[in-house]
Amino acid sequence: MNTKILITVFICLSVQMVYAQKYYSKTGNISFYSDTDIEKIEAHNSSASTVIDVTTGAIEWGVLIQGFKFAKSLMQDHFNENYMESSKYPKAKFKGVIEDCAKVDFTKDGNYDVQVSGQLEIHGVSQKVRSDATIMVQKGQVSAKSNFTVLIADYGIKVPKLVEENISDEVTIKLSADYMLLK
Repeated sequence: MNTKILITVFICLSVQMVYAQKYYSKTGNISFYSDTDIEKIEAHNSSASTVIDVTTGAIEWGVLIQGFKFAKSLMQDHFNENYMESSKYPKAKFKGVIEDCAKVDFTKDGNYDVQVSGQLEIHGVSQKVRSDATIMVQKGQVSAKSNFTVLIADYGIKVPKLVEENISDEVTIKLSADYMLLK
């Protein structure tokens, strides 16, 4: 076999192997919950983008703030205009690492409990976060989920005195995604 052809085949296979080490989703789900005695607030967004690099454990999430949907449209308007200022801060993002990614066998069915840490940016403010997560592998399909809480004050989100009893200081965030192999 010609040496040039052999080298070309080797390079193509190597490039394919590198790409086979990443999983992505453009339909990740992010929900958040604020629960007080006066009011329960819940919003969902099913258009988050996320990528996992299984060789390095790097993980990223990104979401448009205006994509969160509420049961009450007035809540959605207040969320975007008054609290999140989504025209000024249109995205939230997370960039971090799956600390114990090596224990996940992406070729073997199972549920793998891992730790994820990194920088979460909301409302133009970045904070270090660490959370438990679960990566599920079933018949070659990879999915992941995580729940954690944040203090809204840590992200410079101000709540007017008039409604401060309606909104919890701590918000629960739930993430889930079904990933596809990046080809």
